[in-house]
Amino acid sequence: MKEKKCTTGDFPLAVLCTLTVICLAVSITVWFRPLYYADIKLLDIPEHSGYNEEICRKNYDVLIDYNVIGGPSELEFPDMQMSEHGRIHFEEVKRIFTFMQIEGLVGLAVLVAVFFKRKKKGWMHLTCFVTVAIAVAVLAAILMDWEWAFETMHGLLFDNDYWIFNSKTDPVIKILPDEFFMHCGIMIIGLTAALTAGLEAIYRRKKKYGKA
Repeated sequence: MKEKKCTTGDFPLAVLCTLTVICLAVSITVWFRPLYYADIKLLDIPEHSGYNEEICRKNYDVLIDYNVIGGPSELEFPDMQMSEHGRIHFEEVKRIFTFMQIEGLVGLAVLVAVFFKRKKKGWMHLTCFVTVAIAVAVLAAILMDWEWAFETMHGLLFDNDYWIFNSKTDPVIKILPDEFFMHCGIMIIGLTAALTAGLEAIYRRKKKYGKA
């Protein structure tokens, strides 16, 4: 009888692994500041926002510092005002990003331990199917209608409309164009695909030598 690649016990691990891969992809994108620095020039943000490159970088760095584990508990932009609704939204974003960073790192540690302690690694193979399906669906939504995908994502993550910024009361939105967020989305999908490919490569190698 042909040995099954996956067992019932692999499903919880596959769910954890899928969540971990996505959280790591999002976290790496948040941490990767050069993406924004490149977009400053690519999207000509200073020209469209009215803020020079130095101010764009400085205020973006403050925002990212606020959203990483161990960052400041309060957000204060050095060159821009912020409304109360804007402050609430950024606090909600910080909670989401902090959760993803913690889950990504803790999940990774758990999965590494499972990898070395559990001989059967069908959960890695199963994760690839689930993760690829999610990535393809998200990529299709982005390519077909970015604005709809962007609005839908915010509708799912937030129970208010504070994410709809008024540039007069929250001028930071001027230095964060929609195209930048689209590039972030594409990077997240790319990283998810790369991590998934890595999992599948490791699984196949272990399978080849009878260790999976």
